This record gives sequence, structure tokens and C-alpha cells, in this order.
Amino acid sequence: MKFFLLLAFLGAAAAVPEDDDDKIVGGYTCARNSVPYQVSLNAGYHFCGGSLINDQWVLSAAHCYKSRIQVRLGEHDIMQTEGGEQFVDSERVIRHPKYNSWLLDNDIMLIKLSQPVGLSSQIAPITLPHGCAAPGTECLISGWGNTLSNGVNYPDLLQCVEAPILSEAECETAYPGQITNNMICVGYLEGGKDSCQVRRLSIPFCFETRDSEHWLVTNHKKRSTKLHLKTGTA
Repeated sequence: MKFFLLLAFLGAAAAVPEDDDDKIVGGYTCARNSVPYQVSLNAGYHFCGGSLINDQWVLSAAHCYKSRIQVRLGEHDIMQTEGGEQFVDSERVIRHPKYNSWLLDNDIMLIKLSQPVGLSSQIAPITLPHGCAAPGTECLISGWGNTLSNGVNYPDLLQCVEAPILSEAECETAYPGQITNNMICVGYLEGGKDSCQVRRLSIPFCFETRDSEHWLVTNHKKRSTKLHLKTGTA
């Protein structure tokens, strides 16, 4: 059975995030080093997540933008030094030029690191685009986001949760009038897991696990696919 990993740019450990989608509800603590592309974005505190796409570029969300960011790689417990981590400052932070902070449309950002990182079993990039993910595809979401639907609990340890991609109709039901052609939804309409049970994602990313490699899978929207491919080759 194919299994997919979903890039979720989650977590503001020091402050409550502005939008309610930065959550991992009903999940579990990831096995250490099981998500080697996961990074923590730091500005004196952890404020967002991202994913390593090669040895000098990180993909994150535009709503996580800061002009200067320290990227922390190989993290599991973000409050402890466990060995093998690398901390690298950003050289450039590039938001999508059409990012809309009100709609959270085109919510994507690239970070160029000031130097290439050393790759290892603990720090490794995700592989670039390979195929398209259909509704019903199971995805893995990872990050340090709020684990509570109501209230606040930001974990120190990296969290994981599985959830399916929803159909366009289900997505519109969850977010009436708020879904653009650049978005999909991941979660459970009946509740119990994930961010408010359904997560809305602008420029979604899923990764197919095949022969121990993780492949970027874009959604079927033509506009999104073009952006993914452009981003992947930056």
C-alpha cells in the first residue's frame, strides 16, 4: 500500500499562531530521526516548521516569514541538544509573490541556507516531484504544532499524525467559500485527529514512500503543480 507524507509547516512554541491550522491533534511522538527532512525555524524560539529539499534549500509556509531565520536541522526535542543537530542561518527568505495573508493563498516560502548542510541519516532532503495524490490518500503530518483542539499545548518532541486527503466537495464543506485552486484539505470530517479535524492547505505537499525514498506529490490542480515543479528546481 502506498503511504504519503504531508509537509505541514507547524508550530509556534512561544506564541499562539494567528491561524488555527497550525496544529497536530490526535497524533503521537515521532520516532527519533524518522522524519529527517523536518526542520525547526528559530528566531530565539521555535516558531514554525519546514522541510529540507536539498542541502541548501528549505521549503516552508509564507505565513512563517521573517527576514532572518535560523534553520535547525536534525531536531527531535527542540528544548534539548541531543547530538547530530545542525543550526544554519538563512541567506535569503523568499515568499511567494502572490501570497495572500487574509486568504492564506499561495502560502509557500523558500529559505536559502547560508551554507550547505552535512547530510546524514538524521538530516536528509525529501525527493522532488514524482506524481499526484488523489483524495483518500493517507498522509503523514509532522511538526511541533499545538496538540489540542481547544487550549494550548506545544510539545517539545516532534509529533506525527496520519490523515487522508479530502475531496474538493468535502474541503468546501469544511471551509465554505474559503478554498482556492491552490488548496486541498487533509483530515477527518468526523473529528478526532488533525487540526480542528480538517486542515486547509494552500499549496499542499504529500510525499510517497517508495523503496525507502520520499517523493513529493503535488495536488491535481494545474496551477499548484506548476508552482511545485518550479519550486523544486530552484
